[in-house]
Amino acid sequence: MNDIILYEPEYESFESIENFLDGFHSAQMPYLASSLLDKGLSPREIVGAVRRAVNACRTAGHDPRRHFYPVYTQYRGQLVRDCKLSTFGYGLVLLNGPENQPIVAEFQTRLVEGFIGG
Repeated sequence: MNDIILYEPEYESFESIENFLDGFHSAQMPYLASSLLDKGLSPREIVGAVRRAVNACRTAGHDPRRHFYPVYTQYRGQLVRDCKLSTFGYGLVLLNGPENQPIVAEFQTRLVEGFIGG
């Protein structure tokens, strides 16, 4: 007797696979949003920049889960809600940060200089 293999062109996503992919992508995110606290940004500014960056990522057709991963970390002895960021995600956060912050302004101007060759 022959075995019959049923082929289905689309499979439902399984939670364990999603968890694996989240962990895989998270392992490739070297930055923490909270590191911007040491660069002079306030928690409120960081939250706003991360939200705008996630929206920009999604609007541009990128999967935000590959670049932003919510975590809890310790900052100066306190447990804080944080976000792991890929290099791409970190750049988007800086682009969407408050322009009155030197690190944000420097990143924005260097990016444009590199883009236009100035």
